[in-house]
Amino acid sequence: MNGTSPEDNKRLVRRFYEEIDRGNIDALDELVAEDYVDHSPPPLPGLGPGRAGLKRAFRLFWEATPGTHEIQDQVAEDDKVVTRLLCRGTHEGDLPDIPATGNALRMTATVIHRIEGGRLVEKWSDKDMLSFLQQLGVIPPLPGS
Repeated sequence: MNGTSPEDNKRLVRRFYEEIDRGNIDALDELVAEDYVDHSPPPLPGLGPGRAGLKRAFRLFWEATPGTHEIQDQVAEDDKVVTRLLCRGTHEGDLPDIPATGNALRMTATVIHRIEGGRLVEKWSDKDMLSFLQQLGVIPPLPGS
């Protein structure tokens, strides 16, 4: 336990996504521990570990695929918050090895954050990467879809 309530932890996670959606990546200095551990980072080279790597990842995605994170469900217990998200954006800029397509993007995700000392310290996530890569044109759509 970290001394904050499950409701406080849910508010922290909601604020995390609100700040990202505003493009306020520097807010992560306040919301995320420096030694943050992402157990399921984006499959992109050179991002690095910790809060600095997380900021690089969000800056990259904010510039290439600006959009929003819609929280659809959120459950908290002890020091963990589980959030089910719908992420939307537009592929306006290049991602590493993936030129901009202009495509509308939509991806679902389930994310577990662990909170300690009022900051996000650890994350596990399950994202619909197959659909995301199909929308980027990296993988062809499945027959009949």
